[in-house]
Amino acid sequence: MGVLSTLMRGLVRGADRMSEFTSKRGSRTHNKGRGAKPTGLKLSSRKFISIRAMIPEFVVPQLEGFKLKPYVSYRTSRGTEAPITAQSVFAEVVAPKIKRDFEDGTFSKEQLEKYGFEPTQERKLFKLYPKNFVH
Repeated sequence: MGVLSTLMRGLVRGADRMSEFTSKRGSRTHNKGRGAKPTGLKLSSRKFISIRAMIPEFVVPQLEGFKLKPYVSYRTSRGTEAPITAQSVFAEVVAPKIKRDFEDGTFSKEQLEKYGFEPTQERKLFKLYPKNFVH
């Protein structure tokens, strides 16, 4: 389609046709609401029947004797633990296994799968190519 035909179609149909439809654009009786789900059915006689199964029920636990506050103050000190990184996970989980196998003499570069190494990236959500490695 050309530019002129697109402009003509916009002028004929009205430029405001694709804008968001709000409650102010409807008639006086139109009420768009705020996205709340109905809690019943509206009959053809314009009568509304409330259905108990459609009314949301909030289950709140008993908090008697509960000592924690419902919020965390901004004045609290930062946590004492360092953030978890790939290097720290490797040092805590994989490195001891490799060290133990190396000392026992059972370590082999061909059997790295038992430590969690995956030689291929097939069926992975995020494939690791050289451009994605951290430098």
